[in-house]
Amino acid sequence: MSIDEALEELEGNEGNIRFQRLLTICEEFYGKPRIKGSHHFFKTPWPGDPRINLQEGGGGKAKPYQVRQVIQALKRSKSGVGE
Repeated sequence: MSIDEALEELEGNEGNIRFQRLLTICEEFYGKPRIKGSHHFFKTPWPGDPRINLQEGGGGKAKPYQVRQVIQALKRSKSGVGE
């Protein structure tokens, strides 16, 4: 999967993404997460925000604001800013 494909899947669909799918996308681009309790932290190649900290929402869905964080991080990865 390319970054463009991931962005196409996520953008405009923030409230309807399965948590497991978002984890899979993040693992593909940022590696395995560090897990503490129910939080999944992904290491990005830049310091600071956008950080990726995922926690499952209700009904097995990802929280929309966290989907937006991933979109922001993917766009930053695509542009190469801060790497």
